[in-house]
This record gives sequence, structure tokens and C-alpha cells, in this order.
Amino acid sequence: MERLLHKRRKRTWLLVVSVMCLAAAGFYGYYWMKVNVPSEIKLLIGQEEEFDFSVPMEASIVSEEAVGVLYVNQEPLSKEEINIDLLNPFSVSSESLGEYDIELKLFGLFPIKEISLEVIEEMEVVPGGSVIGLQVETDGILVLGTGVVATSSGENAEPAKGRLQSGDYIVGINGKNNITRKDLLDAIGAEPLNLTVNRNDSIIQVEIQPVQDYSGQYKLGAWIRTDAQGIGTITFVTGNGKFGALGHGITDVDTGLLMEVGTGKLYDAEVLSVVKGKTGTPGELIGIIRQSGISLIGEITENCPAGIYGQMKLGMINTSESIPVALKQDIEPGKATILCQVDSQVREYEIEIERIELGRTNDNKGLVIRVTDEALLKKTGGIVQGMSGSPILQNGKIVGAVTHVLVNDPTRGYGIFIENMLEH
Repeated sequence: MERLLHKRRKRTWLLVVSVMCLAAAGFYGYYWMKVNVPSEIKLLIGQEEEFDFSVPMEASIVSEEAVGVLYVNQEPLSKEEINIDLLNPFSVSSESLGEYDIELKLFGLFPIKEISLEVIEEMEVVPGGSVIGLQVETDGILVLGTGVVATSSGENAEPAKGRLQSGDYIVGINGKNNITRKDLLDAIGAEPLNLTVNRNDSIIQVEIQPVQDYSGQYKLGAWIRTDAQGIGTITFVTGNGKFGALGHGITDVDTGLLMEVGTGKLYDAEVLSVVKGKTGTPGELIGIIRQSGISLIGEITENCPAGIYGQMKLGMINTSESIPVALKQDIEPGKATILCQVDSQVREYEIEIERIELGRTNDNKGLVIRVTDEALLKKTGGIVQGMSGSPILQNGKIVGAVTHVLVNDPTRGYGIFIENMLEH
């Protein structure tokens, strides 16, 4: 009897272990799929693209719209659903432009990922690398925070506390829109202010009663800002003059939030010196912005997580220098180069692409890179502030742009896929 109970316990234990192993394998496979299989895939029309996810799973591609249009392993998709072994390489192609929604199913049963597949024409851009000066005006008056006002009666008051908060944008005063900082300062007096505020893309109305400080002036009790400037690197210019730069958005230094840009200008800039990066301390390009009419090279129209965008002035584009754009699946770990300006001219420097995370589609850290060029390491110590936007080249194509430095290792950093930047 005791032996029988022992066997049952052993079988139960083996069953539990087996279930746990299967669950762990399933979880790992699911996580791997989420991270390494992109949510958005682009194909060039008429070109076969190979994918190798190397995950021991079978998945189903489900898309009614792609039947007869999409080719998998050179065979036309003849039915709504087709099974693919994700452990082995497979190819996808199409002879028609279009967008398709693809659903991946584990074992043909369990939905695990939605993929947007777009067939596009080949793209070319002029790679940048030059240092630029940026000057932007916020779309409204940015609230950095609220503060205390020492009143004429000797008490401390906080008129804006609980009414305004860091990251708010004041876009109207007493019913007047398109306001400036001067408009706000002129409106502050003995009467209550009715402010129109953009908070997290929702418009709200806020009433604040200014208070009189010890000097007799009326104060709102809020810290505000309306503009920002700095230097960065231009990434690309298209044939029609659209430019992209930085590879990440402009954030406010106090709030850390992405700035809502109303207008902005792009200027020539000059690198004066370099503060080398060290472990724990990011380096920096020190430069000057030439804010004159002849140095104005473009207008900034958009600030978003993937960078800043706008229109370059006529005559600033040399389309003969255009090179093809690489899609994410074309990028390979290994040798690559970056174009950047750390002295008087743009130069090409060697780097290593250490890791490619195809599943990262909505941020700017899809590439992990390491500077290997001795000349650049000697000059900057690696990646420094101001190099954001430096184009990354591989196999004669532009593949991405530098975005961040690893503070604990300035020789290494992140990059954004160029196709992500070109979506804006």
C-alpha cells in the first residue's frame, strides 16, 4: 500500500513538474514573441524579405485581405490562414502596394500578436550628421510648477496650488486664445483670471485669484516657460525638403515632459568644444547657435517621441547624396558607421550594432550600439549629448539614428530604427 502511494505521489509530482515546465516554456515563448517579433512590418514592393525569429513555435498567419496578394515562401497565400514554423527562416513578398492586418496564433489556436504589414515603395533620403541649432516656442504657456507668494500682509499664499500642475499648458485667458507670455503677465491683476488649460490633451477651465505680494505686485504663484533652445544633430532630409532630427523629442528640463511645440526654427550651429563622457557622467558638445537670418535653415513643425520634424529651406538639399533606407529586418548585428560632427566638419566613425530588438516599434531604443572608432573615443569618450540624431549607416543604407547614451558606459547607447522616424 505504501509503495502504491509512493508511486502515485511520484506520478503527481512528475505531472506538476511537466505542467510547470510547459507553462514556463509557453511564457518564455510568449514573452520572446512580444519582444522580438515586430508589431509593424514593412516590405518593399516586388522584393522578397526573409525573417528568422528562431523560436520553437508554430504560428498561423491570419489575413483575409492578403489572400492572392501576399506570398509566403514564394507561394501565394491561397487561403485566409496559413501555418508557419517560426523555428526556421521564412520569406514574405508582394507585388502590390497595400496594408494588411496579420494575426499570429500559437498552435493555430491562441492569438498572441497582431501585426500590421505594409507593402511600400523603396525610399531614399539624404543622410545628415551636421550639428544644428534648435529654437522652439511652446504651443501655449508651459506650467513648470506652482509656488509660494509672500503677500503684502506678511502671510504666504499659493493661489495656483491645486488649480495648475506641472505639464499644463495655458492656451487662453479670459476667453482670449493664441496668447503670449506678455498677455498672461499683463492680465494678472486684482480680478480673478479664467484660464483655458490643456492638461494631457484635455481642455479644462481654471479660475485663479492672483494675490498681491509684499512689493504690491499681483502674482499668480506659478512658474512658466514659453521657449527652449539647444543643439542636436540632423538625421535625414527627403527629396521634398522634409527633415528629421534628434531621434527623440524635445523634453522640458524641469518637468521631463515632451514639449508641445507651436513654432520653431532650425539654425546653423558650430561646435566649440567637447566635454568627454565618463562613467556616470554624460559628455556634451558645446556649441553656439547662429540665430541670424542667413543662418536660418529650416522651420520646425513637429516635436514627437521619434524626433523633431519640419521643412528645410530651398537650396539646402543635395538629392545626389541620397542613399536607400533600410527596413528593420535588413539590419544585421555587426559593423556599422555613424555620421556626426564633433569638430568643424561631419565625419564617418565606426560602431558596432550589438543588439536589434524588432519588437520595439513605439520607442527609440530598438538598437543597442557601441562606439569602436578610436578617433571618436579619443575625442568624445563615446556618445555625448548633442550627438542625438546622428545617422547610423550599414551596407550602404541608412538604418537608424543615435538617441541615447548609457550613463554607466558612454561607449554604448541606443538608436531608433530609421523606418520609425520616417513614419512621421
